[in-house]
Amino acid sequence: MAEVIDGDGHIVEPRVLWTEYVEPAYRHLAMQFRRTPAGRDELWVNGENRDDPTINFAASLIPRGLDDPARAEKINADDFPAAAHDPRARLKLMDEEGIDVAALYPTLWLIYGDITDAKASAAICRAYSNWMADFCKANPRRLYGVAPMPLRDVDLSVAEMRRAVKELGFKAVFIRPNPYNGRRLHDPAYDPFWREAEALDVAVAVHSSYFTHMPTLGEDRYRDVFSYHIVCHPFEQQGACMDVICGGVLEKFPKLRVGFLESGVGWLGYWLDRLDGHYDKMRSFVPWLKKTPTEYFLSNCTISMDPDERTLKAMVELGAERNILWGSDYPHFDCAYPGIVREIEHACEGLSESARHNIIADNARRFYKLES
Repeated sequence: MAEVIDGDGHIVEPRVLWTEYVEPAYRHLAMQFRRTPAGRDELWVNGENRDDPTINFAASLIPRGLDDPARAEKINADDFPAAAHDPRARLKLMDEEGIDVAALYPTLWLIYGDITDAKASAAICRAYSNWMADFCKANPRRLYGVAPMPLRDVDLSVAEMRRAVKELGFKAVFIRPNPYNGRRLHDPAYDPFWREAEALDVAVAVHSSYFTHMPTLGEDRYRDVFSYHIVCHPFEQQGACMDVICGGVLEKFPKLRVGFLESGVGWLGYWLDRLDGHYDKMRSFVPWLKKTPTEYFLSNCTISMDPDERTLKAMVELGAERNILWGSDYPHFDCAYPGIVREIEHACEGLSESARHNIIADNARRFYKLES
């Protein structure tokens, strides 16, 4: 079988990360589950109880954990699969599923933007990356961590990016698509961040999640868990894509590699058509752009698909064959485990051999610049 690279997998942070890796002064602000006398695990973030009675958050971090409400109510943090936090168990699962390499993102720490203290955010980002570096030591050629960037403070982010790349060997960093401190991603305040990413030749992944308190497109009307989870990922990523391209980030820094993850790929064709249409008819509003949005995207950007999407062939026909990677989202509730690789292979049926190889492995290898 050809090589298979999971371009967007996840770990679930063990308690030891928050209790031993985080500096004592900031531990009370880190993510943690606290068990109630009734046995329910409540999620605490930024020193605040974020429990939502409409969903057991722990159950959303287990494959198909939300399928059965009666079962979901009984799930707690002790039920997370070993492969979510133990590297040897993860490698075993990858062998069983047929995954050669995995790029790994956090779970709880995906909502790190909710940490309002910039120094605390930077400290916990450092702690997370230190733990992730230790995790990947089990097999550095198969496990690749992605370092979170504390973008509330640009200078701290630049320093952490250098450390993560030069000292820890990370191939990619990630940020959220939401505004930090009220600033969208093309704000000139972020120029030092983008400049450093270009200089270090490190991939910048834009990764969303739900359950955040950061400003989120659609949150003004969709707050129930079902609707909010549907809209927050693609709406925020479409906004981030527009900001990075039409806001001129890629024109200023033409060697950047930027990925938009965990929002599906089906919106891409519509969105690029819309961006191109506005560029064609309203070009005077964006005089800094020298190419069409589609040209910027195809030359600099990557997007991840969900293995169960039906629009993949159409996106390939639009020219995005070398821009699409896939992510398992393991171990979250919407992951098709067991059968992760079978699902992506099924999704790629009917595509050309080159498209299948690109989507299943080669695009991820290029985006992350992984060793061959």
